[in-house]
Amino acid sequence: MTNTMAGPIPPAGQGQTSPWAWVPSLYFAQGLPYVTVMSLSVVLYKNLGISNTDIALYTSWLYLPWVIKPLWSPLAELFGTKRGWVTVLQFFVGAALAGVALTLPTDRAFQLSLAVLWLMAFASASHDIAADGFYMLALPQHSQAAFVGVRSTFYRLANITGQGALVYLAGEWAERSGSVITAWSGVFWGLAALFGVLGLWHAVALPRPASDAAGPGRAAARGLVADFFAVFVSFFRKPGIAVILGFLLLYRFPEAQLLKLASPFLLDPADKGGLGLTTQSVGIAYGTVGLIALTLGGLVGGWVISRVGLKRALWPLVIAMHLPNVAFLALALTHPTSLWVISGALAVEQFGYGLGFTAYLMFMILVAEGQHKTAHYAICTGFMALGMMIPGMWSGWLQDHLGYVPFFGWVLLATLPSVAMAALIKIPDGFGRKTENAET
Repeated sequence: MTNTMAGPIPPAGQGQTSPWAWVPSLYFAQGLPYVTVMSLSVVLYKNLGISNTDIALYTSWLYLPWVIKPLWSPLAELFGTKRGWVTVLQFFVGAALAGVALTLPTDRAFQLSLAVLWLMAFASASHDIAADGFYMLALPQHSQAAFVGVRSTFYRLANITGQGALVYLAGEWAERSGSVITAWSGVFWGLAALFGVLGLWHAVALPRPASDAAGPGRAAARGLVADFFAVFVSFFRKPGIAVILGFLLLYRFPEAQLLKLASPFLLDPADKGGLGLTTQSVGIAYGTVGLIALTLGGLVGGWVISRVGLKRALWPLVIAMHLPNVAFLALALTHPTSLWVISGALAVEQFGYGLGFTAYLMFMILVAEGQHKTAHYAICTGFMALGMMIPGMWSGWLQDHLGYVPFFGWVLLATLPSVAMAALIKIPDGFGRKTENAET
């Protein structure tokens, strides 16, 4: 039977479920918990009056599930179906969001909400595993390639929704109600309801591919886990592994510290060295304009690599990654009051970060080449998360002791380890460049 809907024809056994019915919503649902845990929580705790030291330390710990995600990924292969994992975890995320809403009016809001966010972070990281696995099972290879852009777009939209629209909503609600607690509780109740709807939708809309069979369960666990650790060990036997790990951990060393203090800097009043923006303005300038610039930078960076290859593009992209961090130092020195000026500076910084990050992603693809490509790429993403987690933990303490101007000066100095590791990595000629015969 011919599929009359837009998009590729679904594989046999999936009925007439179009990928357009579930791919956008699935990756929107994948992005929203991550941005809630990593970015929305920073603004929430800043609004609650938590110190920069505590915000950076404790929210950086929330990276841990993504750091160790590869270690429990075999569970999704052993038990149940990918489809089942996706829907159950979405309901769990919805319950966790409701839990955050319930904890905020309590006397121990910071500790209790952080504990619930920890649970949600593990659920979100597990959902990533299940969703990506389901995507590969439910679509044939040519359709997977066709929908890569759709995946990325809706993941980015989730980020803009979290850092932009929801931050703006919380600020507006707090201003009208006169209560930060009421506003943020309402935002999290709304998110909980949204995830309940998404869970129900995916329970109906996700296809049921024959290849998404239930795992073998406990009986096969020992063999599968043994195979997994053999694959894990093979990653650390790659030639030049010390340099590879150094690059994965240090390329974003300055950005890992900057990221945790960006929103607090924008929100802190001028007498504390910040720009004194309202929560709504942060949602516009950083969460919307900045993220759009980040997305555009990623698209341009990918295009540049496809034209000239990673080896030739590396140093321009490294410079593009780190040089725009000067924008934060300039903002801290001049304290502009124009939202246009602030948004423009943030757009430049985020566009440069988007450009430079494409080099990092392509290097992970290069490292993962060969046997066990998928597992080795997952291990790379774990080190990527670790490289963000550890520097982020001390960044708030450092800023509280130095002030914003010296801190942003330190961030510029912290580019040196990143530049040093970029000089040591080895990249084959032409890697990543699009050719007439094939794409690398």
